[in-house]
Amino acid sequence: MISIQLDQAAKRFQYDWIFKNVSLVLPSFSKTAITGSNGSGKSTFLKCLSGLIPLTEGKITYQLENQTILEDSFYKHLTLSAPYLELPEEFTLLEFLDFHFKFKNKISGLSIADMLELMYLQEHKNKQIQFFSSGMKQRLKLGMCFFSDSPLMLLDEPTSNLDVKGVNWYLDMVKKFGDQKTTVICSNDEREYSFCDQILSIEDYKLNKQL
Repeated sequence: MISIQLDQAAKRFQYDWIFKNVSLVLPSFSKTAITGSNGSGKSTFLKCLSGLIPLTEGKITYQLENQTILEDSFYKHLTLSAPYLELPEEFTLLEFLDFHFKFKNKISGLSIADMLELMYLQEHKNKQIQFFSSGMKQRLKLGMCFFSDSPLMLLDEPTSNLDVKGVNWYLDMVKKFGDQKTTVICSNDEREYSFCDQILSIEDYKLNKQL
């Protein structure tokens, strides 16, 4: 399975260092929380980790079953749920699922009908996503992470737009489908990462912490 090593990783926008000198290992199947106040750089860190944006300094090494993965192909091995990712709202739910699973494999033994039931969206399968509530869209984003056969799962504010029932649903899905994934969660809500075995505060890696 997949593991990640960061070596002196740093990101700067103009003259502002978002984080600096991050060196750590995320082992296979580990559950890591990236914490920090709003605007502290959690999402930027996750974007760097996913390869969406490059580091300013340092290096990220991805290994799958002891084989190094090239950075430009890392996206093939991960799923990402984040508030800044948009769903194709003109698609119906079934059209979107068909589209998504042209690029990602489903986890073994799970059908589209099973997914619809698990997301409590079976009655909306022919509805365009633009008519979904914010909570329905969030369950769909998370469901694609849980149900895809990808070894790395990156979650940014996973319970945003979810009520208490939705939070409990998220925690149940993590138990059912997260064990075989390396998981990184960006959050300032302890409910979202209470099960994590490693907690990293992004504010510990600000430049002023290095002076």
